[in-house]
Amino acid sequence: MTVHFNEAHEAFVQQHLASRTGERRGRLERGHQEAERLFCQNVWWPLTGSFEQLHPEYEVLDWRGQSYFCDFLWLSGAVRLIIEIKGFGPHVRDMDRLKYCKELNRETFLVAMGYQLISFSYDDVAQRPEICVTLLRMVMSRYQGHSGPHEPHYVLEREIIRLAVRLARPIRPIDAAAELQINHRTAVRVLHSLMEKGFLRPITGASGKYNVRYELQPAAFQIL
Repeated sequence: MTVHFNEAHEAFVQQHLASRTGERRGRLERGHQEAERLFCQNVWWPLTGSFEQLHPEYEVLDWRGQSYFCDFLWLSGAVRLIIEIKGFGPHVRDMDRLKYCKELNRETFLVAMGYQLISFSYDDVAQRPEICVTLLRMVMSRYQGHSGPHEPHYVLEREIIRLAVRLARPIRPIDAAAELQINHRTAVRVLHSLMEKGFLRPITGASGKYNVRYELQPAAFQIL
């Protein structure tokens, strides 16, 4: 895997260098360093196995019309996902109030312009990449289709888990039915399926006979 990654990563960087000139090329030469390479190696490559649709040191404009180079942009159809790798030193410890304000203003402006923006800490990328892989998979799954004979059922399971996260409380069949516009019987069937897989824990009613709510379990995040 290491040899394959090294070759693919080198080709990825060279491809983008060959298509750029001036400051855009210079910024890629200077900016794609240890943190960005670690993200490619520890997070992006294990998750996707490809560098297609990923753009390093991508130039965008801030709210003042000034150029800013984000670490990565994932460009997939209408989706424009900016990914930043932030070290504690330059982004927290060594940042003054003005730089902090400018960073927040830039991020808000980019969201207003239609970009999605997420950030990972350098420490997680370097030492706990599995967390980054899991979280990035959750984000990207919102924009990617899923194939297979059980796709409709899988999509319902995933959306019910997402709903349970948003509710921040045990989910009821009526919640799933109303949010996903499915009938009560289907909601109960999917909730039972998630319970049998260990993704939800049932909570019985006052009589102790029937499951009336379902509590999210940590394993549920595997399917997001």
